Amino acid sequence: MRVLQINTVCGIGSTGRIASDINKVLKESGHESYIAYGRGEPMNCDTAIPIGNKVDNYLHAINTRIFDKSGFGSTKATKDFINVIMDIDPDIIHLHNLHGYYIDIDILFDYLRNANKPIIWTLHDCWAFTGHCVHFDYIGCDKWKTACFSCPQKRRYPESVLYDNSKSNFNKKKELFTKIKNLTIVTPSKWLANIVNHSFLGDYPVEVINNGIDLTVFKPSENQFRQIHNLEDKFIVLGVASTWDERKGLKYFIELSNQLGENFKVVVVGLTNKQKKNLPNNILGITRTNNTEELAQIYTTADVFVNPTLEDNFPTTNLEAMACGLPVITFDTGGSPETIDNDTGFVIEKENTKQLINKIIYLNNNGNNKYKTAGMEKAASYFDKKNMYKSYLKLYTLSLQKKVE
Repeated sequence: MRVLQINTVCGIGSTGRIASDINKVLKESGHESYIAYGRGEPMNCDTAIPIGNKVDNYLHAINTRIFDKSGFGSTKATKDFINVIMDIDPDIIHLHNLHGYYIDIDILFDYLRNANKPIIWTLHDCWAFTGHCVHFDYIGCDKWKTACFSCPQKRRYPESVLYDNSKSNFNKKKELFTKIKNLTIVTPSKWLANIVNHSFLGDYPVEVINNGIDLTVFKPSENQFRQIHNLEDKFIVLGVASTWDERKGLKYFIELSNQLGENFKVVVVGLTNKQKKNLPNNILGITRTNNTEELAQIYTTADVFVNPTLEDNFPTTNLEAMACGLPVITFDTGGSPETIDNDTGFVIEKENTKQLINKIIYLNNNGNNKYKTAGMEKAASYFDKKNMYKSYLKLYTLSLQKKVE
């Protein structure tokens, strides 16, 4: 079996690591595998294929900034890439994120429509069926159900500072994406699967394959974090994100730091230097780290993991925290509640700071040992990334069988 994956990045970021891990599993299983990528430098893949270059990315981004044309640039780069696909002649084409200013979806899907190959498309967000945005839950927009227009998030990624092209983008995507015969959509959460079923992609089969984590890394790990930061007698409330913005809920940690007593300490990981500088003095801010072993040590040190996300798909931070023995408290948002149950944490009302504080105090008073054991067991049973990759290999095989039939 010969598989080609297409994603914005290769081996970096959450989607890039998923692609490179699938690539590794395919090769270990005796298959042929390639990853085509549009941004950055590839990692952990010796058969990575670049799509265009930095100049193409820049011009595509400029076109988007002015004309709101994300996904409709990089024309020459995409035509050249189609020739590469034809040379490789893959049995399966697995799409991931197609936004990111690197590929022309008009050209790509014209090829896919005529290639008659099984297509797997993992949706890591909602961009595939909107006229502009990658998420809409935060602002409660439901235009995507019928037709996008006058986008309220025009100035958010993929940002346009002038024109609103959301209506045309929506119609063009609908036209392009609904003409593929052998397409299976994958979502990491049941929440996103349900949303897809209400979109113009709803006639396609949707498979739920949860994100997974590396349990050889994310496990209880000895460390000196408390001693280094003088936190031996503190109840540590931890938040972790790759990027902190409004929808990730950074403001709730500031509220917690103001309302919890002196025996509590709020620790936030993944900040920019500017965000760290602007935090209150009673919060321990840590900049983003790509060192997963260090991250596992911080998880292990904490007493509770708080994820006040206002918009999310299936956050792996919840899984990482559980695997390291932490109870998880999350807002009832997106696919985040699917990651935990009553034995591993708490799902609370969105934006309800009072409930959040009450649950933290409850854990402080009653201990977290019950949740620690249950969380580690659930992570081992359901969220080992090896199982995720086996699910993808099984889906590849089934897709090829359907083509033969």
